[in-house]
Amino acid sequence: MSTVGTGSETVLVVGGGQSGFQAVASLRDKGFAGRVVLVGDEPGVPYQRPPLSKAYLKGTAGDEALRLRPEDFFAEKDIQLVAGRVGSLDRDAAQVVLEDGGRLTYDHLVLATGARNRTLPVPGTDLDGVLMLRTRADADRLRGELAGARNVVVIGGGFIGLEFASHAGRPVTVVEAQDRLLARVASPEISEFFARLHRDAGHTVLLGTGVTALHGGGRVESVELSDGRRLPADLVVVAVGVVPDTGLAEAAGLAVTNGVVVDEHLRTEDPKIFAIGDCANFPCVQAGAATRLESVQNAVDQARCVAASITGGSAPYDSLPWFWTDQAAAKLQIVGILADADQTVVTGDVAEGKFSVLSFREGVLIAVESVNRPADHIAARRLFTAEQRPSYVDLKASAFDLKAHVKSRTAA
Repeated sequence: MSTVGTGSETVLVVGGGQSGFQAVASLRDKGFAGRVVLVGDEPGVPYQRPPLSKAYLKGTAGDEALRLRPEDFFAEKDIQLVAGRVGSLDRDAAQVVLEDGGRLTYDHLVLATGARNRTLPVPGTDLDGVLMLRTRADADRLRGELAGARNVVVIGGGFIGLEFASHAGRPVTVVEAQDRLLARVASPEISEFFARLHRDAGHTVLLGTGVTALHGGGRVESVELSDGRRLPADLVVVAVGVVPDTGLAEAAGLAVTNGVVVDEHLRTEDPKIFAIGDCANFPCVQAGAATRLESVQNAVDQARCVAASITGGSAPYDSLPWFWTDQAAAKLQIVGILADADQTVVTGDVAEGKFSVLSFREGVLIAVESVNRPADHIAARRLFTAEQRPSYVDLKASAFDLKAHVKSRTAA
């Protein structure tokens, strides 16, 4: 492979998660000849987070399965791993300042700082037995606590909370402040299905219910709800969403609005600095607005886009967003952005747990959610990458059969 860039150039990536790893790997894949440095605040090689709330939590996947690449990969690719926390950015000197006082100079800086768990603003969150799930260390602690727990309460009905409930190996109580599960990411039809799925699995699901306090004498003993009830609890998992980790960018004077603000090439107002993944607020083609996405797909594709820009590419970021979650016997796959949908169509068999929800805005398909219908998901991704998305009228002519519609377009 031919090399690009000079051997004296340095690309410094801050953040050892999925997007940070993909950025350094893609730089080498594209022939970047300079120095590549990845700074992460956890020991060891970068690892994937999705299994933490699934197979790793259950104990069916170990540490080796989490690793994005083995340790020798980084030596072979001449990628320097630095374990440490970044304290600040010195943009004038083009340096990253570590908390221990060390400095690393860059020609290009990629912020892949991800997100941090949102805290629950009620008394008692500092009690023993009140945990969150974000890192491998969190998952290890949760797995250990689960072994002796009798009454488990999950606060938050999003992906992480529900995945934990699915793989906890025992009945739990899920408390969700909004009137449906997955309210931020899924349609009402999907929310209703997953509420029934969890209840059928023996879990208690409380909707439209807030939490006002956690009680206990050193260790959590109960969860006080907004209606005055108290749930017994010796283990509480707080899963109320995340916020972008933008502290470094904000302190360095970069624009921050629900994430580090970047342009269509994922570059900040400082031409030397990019931001990618969960921490980046970018102009999303599919949403038609500035958007911040939390998904593996977005992290990987944005990292590849930035690597291409650094090595001479100029294409803007326009990848199709897609997401997934595995809960009990249901795999949900989502294509597109659901915002402002004004019409939905359900195809397949909801009772059997094999169906898709097609969402439209002003008569144009904007998202497809598929439960245990992988062929629909694949067909939807093909439709969304076409020059023109199908309309409600177009799909009605195909009886809303996505696979048939793809075939008809291919034949035409």
